[in-house]
Amino acid sequence: MQTILIKNARIVNRGHITEGDILVKNGRIERIAGTIDTPADVTLDATGKYVLPGIIDDQVHFREPGLTHKADIFSEARAAVAGGVTSFMEMPNTKPPATTQDLLADKYAIAAQTSLANYSFYMGAGNDNLEEVLRTDAENVCGVKVFMGSSTGNMLVDNPNTLEALFSRCPMLIATHCEDEPTVKGNEAAYRAKYGEDVPMHLHPEIRSVEACLKSSTLAVDLAKKHGTRLHILHLSTKDELDLFRNDIPLAQKKITAEVCVHHLYFNAGHYDDLGSLIKCNPAVKGEAHQKALFPALLDDRLDVIATDHAPHTWDEKRHTYFQAPSGIPLVQHSLNVMLEFYHRGQISLERIVEKMCHAPAIAFQVRERGYIDEGYWADLLLVDVDKTWSVTPASILYKCGWSPFMGHTFTGRVESTLVSGHLAWHEDKLDESRMGHRLAFDRKA
Repeated sequence: MQTILIKNARIVNRGHITEGDILVKNGRIERIAGTIDTPADVTLDATGKYVLPGIIDDQVHFREPGLTHKADIFSEARAAVAGGVTSFMEMPNTKPPATTQDLLADKYAIAAQTSLANYSFYMGAGNDNLEEVLRTDAENVCGVKVFMGSSTGNMLVDNPNTLEALFSRCPMLIATHCEDEPTVKGNEAAYRAKYGEDVPMHLHPEIRSVEACLKSSTLAVDLAKKHGTRLHILHLSTKDELDLFRNDIPLAQKKITAEVCVHHLYFNAGHYDDLGSLIKCNPAVKGEAHQKALFPALLDDRLDVIATDHAPHTWDEKRHTYFQAPSGIPLVQHSLNVMLEFYHRGQISLERIVEKMCHAPAIAFQVRERGYIDEGYWADLLLVDVDKTWSVTPASILYKCGWSPFMGHTFTGRVESTLVSGHLAWHEDKLDESRMGHRLAFDRKA
């Protein structure tokens, strides 16, 4: 592999910003020092720019296999790398769903051939595949996904006995989508009776309601506490759920962790008037009071991780009426840009962005040798110009679906270069697909 020398960088790592050089050799960070004069195959001048660890996105939907008219691992991994996401963890609700070890292995085989980013895939739990779930190798798979509310695909786990068995017997991390299905279905029936198929899009947070989220999240937390389960609750969207989570112990000691997604931080119910189905997602973007409560909870560590829940659908699919328009937003290429917008508003520091998007997912999932700019670690690195302005255009969007809720928006801050496991995969607005990413490994004791 090429040796790469990054010169004159402002290095953001472990809560500090320092200035210096970084030498990358054999895919890893060989040396970090104030000045490094060793010859290298490639030298990147980072004067005036920042070097961040590569982002680890613990929740994406890349739609392969079976839904590849929306997206695939090849297309979405490229978009991820262009946006600074060097590692992703992808969900099992594909077609067929990844609910057997063989189907899970098939996804890893596809990624090995086509993913520019580093990758891992969740094992999917269903109502009747407990023994398959228990065969999952915790050192090579990011976690087990449990849909405690239905979303895209049919993977709802609603059998109380199955939930008890999963939480009591599964030794590895369980990640949950939490929305109470009977509550959602009751709300759907009530609004369908009133509006028919033409339910106004702004009523989505009334259907996928606060009550549905809280009831399901409370059940998950209660089960985890009862059985000592390692639980990670995905995409928190309400102020009512925040008291379920602790901030009085270090993240590495938490058995129950929580994630917030960039769209729940950025959008609120007032945006349905302009964006409609383009921000329809599960759980729903909710009212401003909920949006405003999420940021303080992120900063005081009740919410541990920032992710995207990147979930593309085609433009035509999203233009349907309420019940026909699928839920999900493509976000993985622009998540860092969203957080840099908050940085420029003075709401969060670069150090905290790195903590929540890089360090915290590495800690929460026990990712091996990634998430930090440390000597000996894999060289997943971003060179970022935080002051460069640019606009989202159709030509700049790398998602297979070809659209973004940020279309036409001008961001300040841009990823200039992305290194994935020491490979310069994105540089000067071009992708280099001569080397693929690596399968993530995890430091977990049996």
